[in-house]
Amino acid sequence: MQIFGVDIGGSGIKGAPVDLDKGDLARERHKVLTPHPATPDGVADGVRQVVDHFGWTGPVGVTFPGVVTDGAMIRTAANVDDSWIDTDARALLGERLGGLPVTVVNDADAAGVAEMHFGAGRDRRGTVILLTFGTGIGSAVFVDGVLVPNTELGHLELEGHDAEKRASSKAREDHDMTWEHWAAHRVRRYLAHVEMLFSPELFIIGGGVSRKSHKFLPYIEGIKAEIVPAQLQNNAGIVGAAMRAAGH
Repeated sequence: MQIFGVDIGGSGIKGAPVDLDKGDLARERHKVLTPHPATPDGVADGVRQVVDHFGWTGPVGVTFPGVVTDGAMIRTAANVDDSWIDTDARALLGERLGGLPVTVVNDADAAGVAEMHFGAGRDRRGTVILLTFGTGIGSAVFVDGVLVPNTELGHLELEGHDAEKRASSKAREDHDMTWEHWAAHRVRRYLAHVEMLFSPELFIIGGGVSRKSHKFLPYIEGIKAEIVPAQLQNNAGIVGAAMRAAGH
């Protein structure tokens, strides 16, 4: 069975048909740049470009970098334009895609669902937290495999700032930090704070940095929980969006 998944990020909008039997992309993904400002109309146009690239005519799952309720309504928009707040994203995207059925889900929640079903969290019990490090920090919290939606732990306060302003991949690039410094200081402190609050058995590190885990994971010390990279890497959001659209 194939369903289309789209992952809206702060820098890019990417998508592809997903083979839900294998938990992998059925075709090579297509990506367009996220417009700036990332307004609803501009982002919707980007989503349409990605879907139209494949000539897709079935259900579409779409991730969003913020709190999403009822598979439709946007409640926060930290890394896109504030005009998204209180937008019915399902209605907007459905109209822009010519009436295709659309499901919208928080981006990290989608990635977490995919990793728990097909990837690093498969068959893991207890508390598992997936954290995506990119333009911001997304989070997905699972207790015995059940998702606690819209946790948004990237906005915890860390050293007087939103944690994602200190420990995201973008923060590493903006401040020209080495992988070692970023991991040993910024990421370690953030993980220690999250661990203090939730006592997870497992951290799964997702987002684009998961492809380069060998550059930073060895420098994160003093965390009791196991720390592993996401197995689906930066495709997890696309897969999870398709899973939600299929009703998983």
